[in-house]
Amino acid sequence: MSNQNLLTTPAPGYIEKKPVKFSNLLLGAGLNMFEVTTLGQPLEVVKTTMAANRSDGFVSAMSRVWGRGGILGYYQGLIPWAWIEASTKGAVLLFVASEAEYRAKTFGAGNFTAGITGGMVGGLAQAYATMGFCTCMKTVEITQHKLAAQGVKPPSTWATFANIYQKEGIRGINKGVNAVAIRQVTNWGSRFGLSRLAETGIRRMTNKEHGERLSGLEKITASALGGGLSAWNQPIEVIRVEMQSKKDDPNRPKNLTVGKTLRYIYGQNGLRGLYRGVAPRIGLGVWQTVCMVALGDIAKEWVEQVTGEAVTAKH
Repeated sequence: MSNQNLLTTPAPGYIEKKPVKFSNLLLGAGLNMFEVTTLGQPLEVVKTTMAANRSDGFVSAMSRVWGRGGILGYYQGLIPWAWIEASTKGAVLLFVASEAEYRAKTFGAGNFTAGITGGMVGGLAQAYATMGFCTCMKTVEITQHKLAAQGVKPPSTWATFANIYQKEGIRGINKGVNAVAIRQVTNWGSRFGLSRLAETGIRRMTNKEHGERLSGLEKITASALGGGLSAWNQPIEVIRVEMQSKKDDPNRPKNLTVGKTLRYIYGQNGLRGLYRGVAPRIGLGVWQTVCMVALGDIAKEWVEQVTGEAVTAKH
């Protein structure tokens, strides 16, 4: 065997560390921005409104949102918080998930276990790096409607941010971040696992159990099932919204933790209260899947033409 072959042929058991390319980051940011600017933010607003006002049903929550400003009420928190979150969370996830997946494989984990590990660690990093303060500020804007109801113009986005920072510091801006972290870890772990499970079922039904290529519709179906079924952790989302909400309630405990908030919601609204907003969240999961899977292939071709790099990452 020549020296050249020795240098270019990986040794048996060699684990390749996949680089995170600019094209991957550009694709992730672009798809996330499109998703949140179309149906993503309206579904997020309805979901958050139902979680914060747990006596509301879907129709009454939509009416409440419309009353806050018509169609623009459905886009509260989009600029800048949802845009900041959408444009950065993909990059954080890719960098951290790629490293975590590689490390898991060096410890002997298989592809499935390493993939879930990467997703969970990446989701954790997302929460503490960017999503904590973004979700907090989005929730503040969505739930801070008392002044508007009294005919007083609410403070601007940046005035609200400055006011919270002055009163509560960085902890106030990141309120509920632990609940966000739990949600992201369970989201990515369950989305990955449930999507793979759905894909296995589809392969059995379509006789594609030997690695045959799935159609676009089959890919979307598997991912949509994974995204929709991962809403099982909606109680964590309701807890997160309650911790970040600015609504006044004298019965609510001070210095909320995840445990205190869980007990408070259960005591006030029972088990049903913990699942308020699950319908729009399922819709959000399906819409995200359609954007990432259905539009992903078209976007990949465009990004590859612009950057000259092959896009390899899954978003």
